[in-house]
Amino acid sequence: RKQVVSTQSTGELCLEGKTNALQPNWLHLPVGYHGRASSVVLSGTPIRRPAGQILPSPTATTPVFGASRLLDYELEMGFFVGPGNKFGETIKMEDAADQIFGMVLMNDWSSRDIQKWEYVPLGPFNGKNFGTTISPWVVTMDALAPFRLPLEPKTDPEPLPYLVEKDSYQFDIKLFAAIQGENMTKPEVVSTSNFKYMYWSPRQQLVHHSVTGCNMRPGDLFGIWYHLRHRTSRIWLHVRIVLERNKRS
Repeated sequence: RKQVVSTQSTGELCLEGKTNALQPNWLHLPVGYHGRASSVVLSGTPIRRPAGQILPSPTATTPVFGASRLLDYELEMGFFVGPGNKFGETIKMEDAADQIFGMVLMNDWSSRDIQKWEYVPLGPFNGKNFGTTISPWVVTMDALAPFRLPLEPKTDPEPLPYLVEKDSYQFDIKLFAAIQGENMTKPEVVSTSNFKYMYWSPRQQLVHHSVTGCNMRPGDLFGIWYHLRHRTSRIWLHVRIVLERNKRS
């Protein structure tokens, strides 16, 4: 089972313009959605370009079936659940650190044209289910301890009591993504970021997901997305680079 939680480094400045402003809930809870575990694969596994229903032009209202022309990557990190909790019980903030085993790098492949046509009103489906790549090594939380950075408590707005961390911290993990096309001699770095800019911590994400009594199992995977350069950034730095190729993979 793959559980993907979306988080954000900052507030209203993350998106350009008032029409693209964050929804009011984003600074009150870790917004997320569920995904599939069957298509989570290790780095190096070939990803086949998906096919599905897409709109053939920006003005089209009737879909056609074909290969995705807007295949995209997302630079993310993920964490694996350790012991988990029983069905109907919750994970408390003071116990959350002991529930997280370790972290991996993640690429949550996305088909933007399939996703654009299907996602209203229930969210992504076939546009996200065809492949998620993770690194082959899991770095334990003990190994990451030296990279902890203390954070000031969130106050604007202040989280509800169940999401309050007495010892707020994030991890100083430098991230970058590079692309090497068929005619390129070496990879080109197209985005950089740092995990320390995430708004919600892994502990807060885990606690929130269990607050309804949803049971976490050992090995459940959380994907964490939207990495930004710093708190006043106006661009997506995880980055959404759209790869447009007419050639089918």
